[in-house]
Amino acid sequence: MAIFSVYVVNKAGGLIYQLDSYAPRAEAEKTFSYPLDLLLKLHDERVLVAFGQRDGIRVGHAVLAINGMDVNGKYTADGKEGSSGIEMLETDTFKLHCFQTLTGIKFVVLADPRQAGIDSLLRKIYEIYSDFALKNPFYSLEMPIRCELFDQNLKLALEVAEKAGTFGPGS
Repeated sequence: MAIFSVYVVNKAGGLIYQLDSYAPRAEAEKTFSYPLDLLLKLHDERVLVAFGQRDGIRVGHAVLAINGMDVNGKYTADGKEGSSGIEMLETDTFKLHCFQTLTGIKFVVLADPRQAGIDSLLRKIYEIYSDFALKNPFYSLEMPIRCELFDQNLKLALEVAEKAGTFGPGS
């Protein structure tokens, strides 16, 4: 499993940091000759496919309705709770995860679809940004991040995430 890239985007939409950290690895492909039943689970007020694949429905897809009946906990229109932007986008080759802070800074990670613990990694990257970029007296907000300590700690966090798969409290 791998983390391909990390991007930091300022509130105006400008790229202020980019790190490409992917070295290609060999993959093994498995083919199943029978359809698997779907196992659903509730996660963050959404019903997600936890196991199985059938007719284009894959693990991680959200189930919005069954037989026309709404099954999710997220509201979209008519004064109800809405979306604050992309949090995760999944393709066959990567998953894009995004964490937006209250100040508008966005942390984006492109990772292998099987990589676990990306939400924790995004919060860890935010912590590293706060500790090594924002506390640097030579760093100006909204400007590109050019701080060696930020680079070193970010690379260390990516290595830990790739090996362990998750970040626990206090890491």
